[in-house]
Amino acid sequence: MSGGVIDPQLLGRLSFAHRLPTQEPLPPGRHALGLFPERDAVLVVPPGLDGRKPVPLVVLFHGGGGSADKILPMLERHAEGRGFLLLAPQSLFPTWDIVIAGNGPDRERLDAALAAIAGRFMLDPARLAFAGHSDGGSYTLSLGLTNGHLVTHLIVSSAGFMSVQVQAGAPRIFLAHGTRDEQIPIERSGRIHAALLREAGYDVTYVEYDGPHAYQPAVVDRAVDFLFLDEPAAL
Repeated sequence: MSGGVIDPQLLGRLSFAHRLPTQEPLPPGRHALGLFPERDAVLVVPPGLDGRKPVPLVVLFHGGGGSADKILPMLERHAEGRGFLLLAPQSLFPTWDIVIAGNGPDRERLDAALAAIAGRFMLDPARLAFAGHSDGGSYTLSLGLTNGHLVTHLIVSSAGFMSVQVQAGAPRIFLAHGTRDEQIPIERSGRIHAALLREAGYDVTYVEYDGPHAYQPAVVDRAVDFLFLDEPAAL
């Protein structure tokens, strides 16, 4: 804080900006980015990317006590089939900084991971999505709404809360929650979030499904279709 003005980064604002790549792209497969000695970010590169065209990026946040390995199966086959980059950052501590004490090291680590990817791939500014389940869903909502000038789509599964101090842009939101979720009951989370977001003017697709506190593959399929809903048909 300086002169009574709060540093936007303390509010969760990312410093990332799109730019042209200057390094060779990574080959298809899973790659640890080599940015951090512990709990490094992992990038999935799908086969057959056209280096001459912008590529969509989905950032996938794990749940509390989770990891990249645990959450990647939620979207990995879709990344390979639909041709988007899939980044799985990992929280420095057992869950995301905003859940523990506020925006801090995880936001900084995410900025570093995004910059590293932009250095190797031409990212599509029209499709930079955040996605996550449980604590990762809460982080998606909180960080995504704060950085809507960059983030175009949010895919949110079983989020418990959203903590937003400053809003930017108007990302489209896919919000899903199980009606039998005993860990985060839908009555005090999913339904309230959907109503608040619509009242604030966001474009919200809200899906309730018969299930517990776990993402459902059929719902994830719908979420990926939502991400590519306005994609122009191939010529």
